[in-house]
Amino acid sequence: MALGIKRSAILCKVLESRLGLNFTLFGRKNLHFPSIFNMPIKCGDKLPSVDLYENTPATKVNIAEMTAGKKVIIFGVPGAFTPGCSKSHLPGYVSDFEKFKSKGIDEIVCVSVNDPFVMAAWGKDQNADGKVRMLADTNGAFAKATDLEKDLSETLGSVRCQRFSMMVEDGVVKALNVEPDGTGLTCSLSNNILTQL
Repeated sequence: MALGIKRSAILCKVLESRLGLNFTLFGRKNLHFPSIFNMPIKCGDKLPSVDLYENTPATKVNIAEMTAGKKVIIFGVPGAFTPGCSKSHLPGYVSDFEKFKSKGIDEIVCVSVNDPFVMAAWGKDQNADGKVRMLADTNGAFAKATDLEKDLSETLGSVRCQRFSMMVEDGVVKALNVEPDGTGLTCSLSNNILTQL
């Protein structure tokens, strides 16, 4: 038994060093359930069935159900009212609303690990009403289920969502752009995903 565990530990170390895999689960090395089974969402994947919140905690929006039978742009930001999100990311989607509509997009959704009141206030501040739905991933369930989490506790106080954009058709991811560092403003901007439609 001890020899089997030792061999498993050696195998884990080899895989980690050669392939960059991480065999840590719940803060401990785990010899049976490597984290490679929780891969980031990718094109062709179905969206997870996760509840987000719109305007108040009483208004749940299941992201999988919301995208069923529709073409939806979803973009994620690290935090409401942060400079990059407020000056570039969200305003681009608001101003390009008509361009997205002309390409057959039914809805545009902004997701952030914030509470629904903050997301609603940010949407009003950015004139997003009627153009971009502001959905709160209050406990980070969507970020976690898609493996798009980013630990920003040093700057924003908690684990947040990486900056990304995706086009979802009938609940399936058709285009996906994740910022290489998780927070930059390049591939996830509205003008980029417009070229992918």
